[in-house]
Amino acid sequence: MKLLKHIGLFFAAALLVCSCGMSKVKDIAITSVGVSYIVPTSPRSVDAKLMLGIDNPARKFAVNHISGVIRYQGKDLAHFITGGMELEGDAEQVYALPCTVTLADGVSILEVLVIASKGSLTGLTADVDIQAALRKNGVLRAPYHFRDLDISQFTK
Repeated sequence: MKLLKHIGLFFAAALLVCSCGMSKVKDIAITSVGVSYIVPTSPRSVDAKLMLGIDNPARKFAVNHISGVIRYQGKDLAHFITGGMELEGDAEQVYALPCTVTLADGVSILEVLVIASKGSLTGLTADVDIQAALRKNGVLRAPYHFRDLDISQFTK
């Protein structure tokens, strides 16, 4: 549960990074992170709903989806994909972000539990692909790609 909360913080930070082309982006803040539920869907995957409190003084924009790979010491650990969300402009709200996390081939749940038991996110990195849209006279869509993000840096 704690590892998923840290991954939620990472998703929130990645979401904020994707909006770097908008004014006031440096003022966007994550105010809270929580996990509404976690439901195992198979022995290798879970569905979850992250609750992200975000203060967005910038323009209204949408995140269509976020997908990527989480690695531990360079080895693929899990793949993730989230649903979409629309961030209201000039507002502070709590947003629900559904996500699915699936273990990579060759990774067992035991390996993940060993990593989680260490209590540290050191060594965890991610590749993240974000599809975002800014609404202004129609929809302007832009993909954002981030590689080798250090997850531990987003939780400090």
